[in-house]
Amino acid sequence: MDTTFIRERITELRLKKGVSEHRMSMDLGHTRSYVHGIVSGRSLPSMGEFLAICDYLEVAPEHFFQEEVPDGALLTRLAKYARMLSDKDLAYVADLAERLSQ
Repeated sequence: MDTTFIRERITELRLKKGVSEHRMSMDLGHTRSYVHGIVSGRSLPSMGEFLAICDYLEVAPEHFFQEEVPDGALLTRLAKYARMLSDKDLAYVADLAERLSQ
């Protein structure tokens, strides 16, 4: 994995969200060429900006780096609600997911 992966992954997730580089840059509070600078290889985001990009693209940072995740946004949404569950309910959901995956 290298910086090319990061650039391509941002582009992939941005396109999936259906937003232009310009719109994403502006939504993140930067100049209109901010995202273009990243995906063209001229710059890389800071760690704080990377987290903001992940939030904007609705993908958890750990899912950003997992190419095989079919829909990081759905997994992020599921994780959000799973964190709100009691241990007993979380065990129930885990058992249900295991049963559904068979």
